[in-house]
Amino acid sequence: MRGFVELLICLALFLGRRGPQLTSQQALPNSTLFGIKSDPFYPSPWMNGALEWADAYAKAKDFVSQLTLLEKVNITTGVGWEGEQCVGQTGAVPRLGLRSMCMQDSPVGVRDSDYNSVFSSGQSVAATFDRGLMYARGKAMGEEHKAKGGTVQLGPVAGPLGRSPEGGRNWEGFSPDPVLTGIGIAETIKGIQDAGIIACAKHFIGNEQEHFRQVPEAIGYGYNITEALSSNLDDTTMHETYLWPFADAVRAGVGSVMCSYNQINNSYACQNSKLLNNLLKDELGFQGFVMSDWQAQHTGVSSALAGLDMTMPGDTVFNSGYSYWGTNLTLAVVNGTIPEWRIDDMATRIMAAYFKVGLTLDEPPINFASWTLDTYGPLHYAAGQGYQQINWHVDVQGEHGSLIREIGARSTVLLKNLNGALPLSKPKFVAVIGEDAGANQYGPNGCSDRGCDNGTLGMAWGSGTANFPYLITPDSALQTQALADRSRYESITDNYATSQIEALVSQADVTAIVFVNVDSGEGYINVDGNEGDRQNLTLWHSGDDLIKNVSALCNNTIVVIHSTGPTLLTEWYNSPNVTAILWAGVPGQESGNSITDVLYGKVNPAARSPFTWGPTRESYGTDVLYEPNNGQAAPQDNFVEGNFIDYRAFDAHNITPIYEFGYGLSYTTFSYSNLTVTKANAGPYTPTTGTTSAAPVLGNFSTDLSDYLFPNASFPHVWQYIYPYVNTTDAKEASADPYYGKTAAEFLPPYATDGSPQPFLPAGGGPGGNPQLYDVLYTVSATIQNTGTVDGEEVPQLYVSLGGPNDPKIVLRGFERLSIDAGTSATFTVDIVRRDLSNWDTLEEVALESNFELDEMTTRHGGGEDPRRLVNVGLD
Repeated sequence: MRGFVELLICLALFLGRRGPQLTSQQALPNSTLFGIKSDPFYPSPWMNGALEWADAYAKAKDFVSQLTLLEKVNITTGVGWEGEQCVGQTGAVPRLGLRSMCMQDSPVGVRDSDYNSVFSSGQSVAATFDRGLMYARGKAMGEEHKAKGGTVQLGPVAGPLGRSPEGGRNWEGFSPDPVLTGIGIAETIKGIQDAGIIACAKHFIGNEQEHFRQVPEAIGYGYNITEALSSNLDDTTMHETYLWPFADAVRAGVGSVMCSYNQINNSYACQNSKLLNNLLKDELGFQGFVMSDWQAQHTGVSSALAGLDMTMPGDTVFNSGYSYWGTNLTLAVVNGTIPEWRIDDMATRIMAAYFKVGLTLDEPPINFASWTLDTYGPLHYAAGQGYQQINWHVDVQGEHGSLIREIGARSTVLLKNLNGALPLSKPKFVAVIGEDAGANQYGPNGCSDRGCDNGTLGMAWGSGTANFPYLITPDSALQTQALADRSRYESITDNYATSQIEALVSQADVTAIVFVNVDSGEGYINVDGNEGDRQNLTLWHSGDDLIKNVSALCNNTIVVIHSTGPTLLTEWYNSPNVTAILWAGVPGQESGNSITDVLYGKVNPAARSPFTWGPTRESYGTDVLYEPNNGQAAPQDNFVEGNFIDYRAFDAHNITPIYEFGYGLSYTTFSYSNLTVTKANAGPYTPTTGTTSAAPVLGNFSTDLSDYLFPNASFPHVWQYIYPYVNTTDAKEASADPYYGKTAAEFLPPYATDGSPQPFLPAGGGPGGNPQLYDVLYTVSATIQNTGTVDGEEVPQLYVSLGGPNDPKIVLRGFERLSIDAGTSATFTVDIVRRDLSNWDTLEEVALESNFELDEMTTRHGGGEDPRRLVNVGLD
């Protein structure tokens, strides 16, 4: 059904496994997951500058060795919310020419700016199944952030992965399939960093819903909790599903990773040593820096030793003027609670990421302000100090509009096309129906952070947004096309104008195009009762009723869905009067032009659904936790389904979806032949051994607190600004911490400050884990012919069945988008690496290759009357 090549590898022999391979429910049943604790892992691994990081590491060590302790603290600590121009900034090192680093949202464009582009969502670009477009989008976004003066683009997103379709921020990421998300995030990172700024892979990890992610936010909605939600998952699920795309991000050379708001196994992500020290920095070999989400830091010393390298925005709570770091980080190093090697490693990681992407010590100034579009205003916005020019209104769009239009069209999934209803060819009469076709009456940026659902859905809501420079609505683009075709054209953009709609669509010769949508976003905004996460999977604004009413009167009803994920189509998708269905995702500023290109055949659709369309909400097997389940303590979100999310769950429970993950139609047809599997000569898998060097110490520092006092009265003091200085030589008073004075031995775990050589992890040894995980074991190839009459693109997809009793039935392992002219052929080739055929061994803590013999190979491909037809395949 997917329109794919699907390789099923049957495991005839399971030999030599060193530990049981269990699903999460078997390994940790629900009663065990509830309240599970995260294991400690210390010390925090220090950077070693391996491979492509070597040059940047050398530059960073040279730079950091020149820094004073105050300067090291300055570049690890944010200046506070609204302290300067960007949503997050670190302190500067003017003595050496380093200006304040600018951290700026978002994963679809430059947030809170002007004259910038708004790109298609990550979820939309995932639907293209096109690595080139993923990279091009990342490069264009990076160029715009760079031109605004940004240092770090806060994206792309692999958390949420999309465990539950109701998840509010799923649209910011790519897909609930970890392989598709892994490729999407890796290509985006490469593009962003090739543009000369640092990418930030976020939100690490298990950040799968908005409800209860932050205590103050939850209290604001009337929930009585004292700690944020804990996502509870076992080690197998972590490695085989949620950590997978972050391994790809590390292999792509990502410079920063953002830890999330939630707890994982009842330890906050930004102080979870198991996650940051063990999984990310040690096992995956991450060489960059870990940045907190905004207000996601909950401790000072403990978070530093657990692997956090930079705190954002720097204050404990927005505009409090207090910080867990800043002054307190200076004190912790001076009094020996934090070893010098750790602050050196924090600063080195930050500067290595900085130099790696080509940033220099004479970067141009930031030319915009996040807090206002006024040309003049206070540089320190919270304090109202430093009045000057803060916005230069620099146009950074270039020719990116054409790329956004292309991605919008090539990410549109054709789900149904009855009797060749599409493409349209100069239809006599076009009637466009639905609010989603029209404009927001307040303008495209009329709702702050897009916190409403008025008009067409070009972008969802939250911090992952940007200001539209313009928004082409479907109504305006389709009218332009109709005028060029000399077609009659009318539109009604009020879903509840029932009598007028009925009168219009019941006329002769009408082609009705109904636009509907579903919105979602970040938890700090509530839209129509949806607190970030969706309340349900139905269409908004009575969209299902609108479709049923129109299709009852018009036998040529085309439905276009803009949405942040799957919706329930059950009530109307199979109607013979619904002749075509298209999912157009969250397409960005060129929305109307993109969908018009597809509807009229200027672009032959080849996109594939990045998620499954289920018949019911319950068919997904997962959902958002909407009510606290642990009294006032941390709500417990138990990932009892393990690896079985989206299509893996449907397969496991034999539920027939309406449209499968990876499904999509074209205006032409394709055939497959000559599928071959060639075995490579890879060597055996060997666990990594050996030890690291000792933690490097760069420079030295004074232990006399008088050397760290705030400068004299001539030095400007900005209210609420976070500084590295102390205001008194009384350390307890300077810290403002009622618990100040405890020694490291009293509250820190064993080995937390140990800088001696450490053993390598067997599963580590290189970017993304043990390098042998990425050895090629097999190469699969096939010939694909365009058997139709028009040029088109095909997306063959490679799926593997690991065959174990606790494995998903099939898992995606590769794909390619091929452009094939009518009557011609192309070759699809994909490598299968060792990781693709491995399970995580929870006892040995290594990725253990499934020992097997290739007993039978089959392929599954789309097209024809029975798209799930199986054919035999030979082995070379």
